[in-house]
Amino acid sequence: MVKVAVLGYGTVGSGVVQVIKDNNELVSKRSGTEVDVKYILDLREFPGDPYESLVIHDFNTIVADPEIGVVCETMGGVGAAYAFTKQCLEAGKSVCTSNKELVAKHGPELLEIAKANNCSYLFEASVGGGIPIIRPIMDALCAEKIESILGILNGTTNYILTKMEQEGADFDAVLKEAQALGYAERDPSADIEGHDACRKIAILSSLMTGKNVDSEKVYTEGITKITAEDFAFAKEAGYTIKILGVSEAKEDGSTLIYVSPFLINKAHPLAMVNDVFNAIFVTGNMVGDTMYYGKGAGKLPTASAVVADVIDAARHIGKNIPCYWDAQSAKLAELDDVSHKFFVRIKSEKLYELENLFPGGEELDMAFGGQRVYITPEVNEKEFRTAAEKLGDGLLGRIRVYG
Repeated sequence: MVKVAVLGYGTVGSGVVQVIKDNNELVSKRSGTEVDVKYILDLREFPGDPYESLVIHDFNTIVADPEIGVVCETMGGVGAAYAFTKQCLEAGKSVCTSNKELVAKHGPELLEIAKANNCSYLFEASVGGGIPIIRPIMDALCAEKIESILGILNGTTNYILTKMEQEGADFDAVLKEAQALGYAERDPSADIEGHDACRKIAILSSLMTGKNVDSEKVYTEGITKITAEDFAFAKEAGYTIKILGVSEAKEDGSTLIYVSPFLINKAHPLAMVNDVFNAIFVTGNMVGDTMYYGKGAGKLPTASAVVADVIDAARHIGKNIPCYWDAQSAKLAELDDVSHKFFVRIKSEKLYELENLFPGGEELDMAFGGQRVYITPEVNEKEFRTAAEKLGDGLLGRIRVYG
């Protein structure tokens, strides 16, 4: 029998308990041994909850209990979650987590501690929620040299952009709606500024390269500057707007990693991924493109991914499940050296100046509100930024064009 402790009885933690309890026969059968929840650690009381009797308040009870073989960390953050995870691994207890912030910041260290103590640190739920993506990269695609990873990695921002496109609404109005529906936090900055997607692409890039990608060194741009006007022009030109995490292996051994909004042609599969759904493209040198699609967040989808890791850990009690992610820093390519087309929204009187700065582009035959749109030819990021500064307040917006 494997006894499980759950750290944090919030949305995901309560979902983990529900999945293990409701699907216990299946979970135990696939684990090869009976699996059950023994403790739920939380500071709060839960009177009337069906699992109220399992709630404890002292973490040391879990560490000291030799029956606990697997711990599910669903607390979030990098304070207590880091300290508790480290102590559990040092005690030889495998840890399964949905905590992307902790994995991105301390992944290599925690993996090394797990290896040294014959247990495992597993984090399938940290990137795609209910979408299997970590295990496919580590197992199903282990014979591949992964060339690129591209994806819609945050359901909140995808929901906001979908609503802006479909309803012609402004960013602020849709954000308030997303908060009211529970898709966005009271403080939504981690989502809308792109930090959540950044942590996820950093984790995926670390698995892709086998070396550590520091998420704080990844260029990150959120969606707060996207407007209803951008969507109106983009739609007329046959595009939509999505925020993507991008990771591309370069010939010199470096990896280009960044998060940014993009114009995407309506014919591209990612253009059809709407609302809170996520999608991730992984391209291997032999298999080519593979795509993973589903709900990137939510109580039960995320909990299901955590419990899948519980099953894997239960099958390997007393052993380490290897993960090829070293502490050595990955070599990152400079975004300044990359070339894109840019979708530029500009005051009408500045169009001639813009065309002279970026000759050979495409002027879109549409205008309203004293604004025009121009798609530049492919231009180096640094060159674009330098030239665009000459437009001053005539430049109303710019978005990279994918492909």
